[in-house]
Amino acid sequence: MYTEMKTPGASGRLRELSFYEGKTVLITGHTGFKGSWLCRILSLAGAHVVGYSLGIPTDPGLFPLAGLEQDVTSVTGDIRDMEKLDGVFDRYQPEVVLHLAAQPIVRESYRAPRDTYEINVMGTVNVCECIRRHDCVRSFLNVTTDKVYHNNEWPWGYREDEPLDGFDPYSNSKSCSELVTHAYINSFFGGNKVEASFGRAGKRGAVVPASTARAGNVIGGGDFAADRIIPDCVRAAWAGVPIKIRNPRSTRPYQHVLEPLFAYLMIAARQAEDIRYAGFYNVGPDECDCVTTGDLVQLFGKYWGDGFSSVICQDLDAPHEANFLKLDCSKLKSVFGWAPSWHIEKAIEKVVEWSKAYLDAKGACSRSKEDASGRSKAMSEADSRALTSSVREVMDRQILEYAQASGTKNSFRSC
Repeated sequence: MYTEMKTPGASGRLRELSFYEGKTVLITGHTGFKGSWLCRILSLAGAHVVGYSLGIPTDPGLFPLAGLEQDVTSVTGDIRDMEKLDGVFDRYQPEVVLHLAAQPIVRESYRAPRDTYEINVMGTVNVCECIRRHDCVRSFLNVTTDKVYHNNEWPWGYREDEPLDGFDPYSNSKSCSELVTHAYINSFFGGNKVEASFGRAGKRGAVVPASTARAGNVIGGGDFAADRIIPDCVRAAWAGVPIKIRNPRSTRPYQHVLEPLFAYLMIAARQAEDIRYAGFYNVGPDECDCVTTGDLVQLFGKYWGDGFSSVICQDLDAPHEANFLKLDCSKLKSVFGWAPSWHIEKAIEKVVEWSKAYLDAKGACSRSKEDASGRSKAMSEADSRALTSSVREVMDRQILEYAQASGTKNSFRSC
């Protein structure tokens, strides 16, 4: 389904993203958790955002809750449908492509390994092939994961030159997605070199700056996915039941969702202006913010307050997941002068802030849709608008607060 291109609003609220003002940006997987936040950031920056996604991945979903359909030109389609995706490139001629579409859950990859590989590997092939065929693209970023590395359970962080060999079907499919991107860079996009090379459609001189970003575990308001610790905490707190912790000692590089999203936009903007910035980057928190799942749950309880509790409930029959995983982000810091802005406590505080604002607004709407006898009725249009307004308000406030906190150190204005 195609919709007409939406006109961006005023961009003065996010000057750090002035590169994107008026540019057409294609986001695959735009209706997911990260994609929804990214759509709102780019909308505030004045970009023409085109999204390609196979519907809303969760119920509820952040994309409809935040009313993002009014900000974005949405195309409903499967990333495995090459013909449909190629038509989107033909019609909208994107200048920047941000590839987020994926099957992102480790446990789901054990249940459906074939689908996971088809989506995460052939989906990447299809995106790269569309870029190869279209001269409009000036910058490409493939978002993968910290789990692409061969995990040795080391106490130090993995660097970008470590072997790519994820253990489970999800992690391994993302390793493959990285290798697909590398092959297209070397074979068709000019090898990220300033001098001309074999380019798109076999023409010399057609160079596409392309990078991959390997992000750690993201947390933030509006994540409703199953089998993720923070969404599970929110659901448990709201229901008044203890959260069950499967792996309390597992260590992960947790970060607020705005950290990697602003980094992605920084990389894509900088490489469009200077191809020497293109490369492969880890995007994660500082060492002090790599915490155990148990510590993360305790922090959540600290900021949530009364009504939250937890219980350790290890599943001995659970599929394999890494126990210890860290990223070394020295390259991103040295190349761009980047640094995280919100440490783990601030990240948890913002998750709780968003979640309580949403749940309070949802509760108010639920009360308003009960008739005199206490029976429920359908949510009114006014209640729906009120809920969307509350969600957008807290999203915008957090985005602008993060942009202010990151300041000039993470700025990527157009030169």
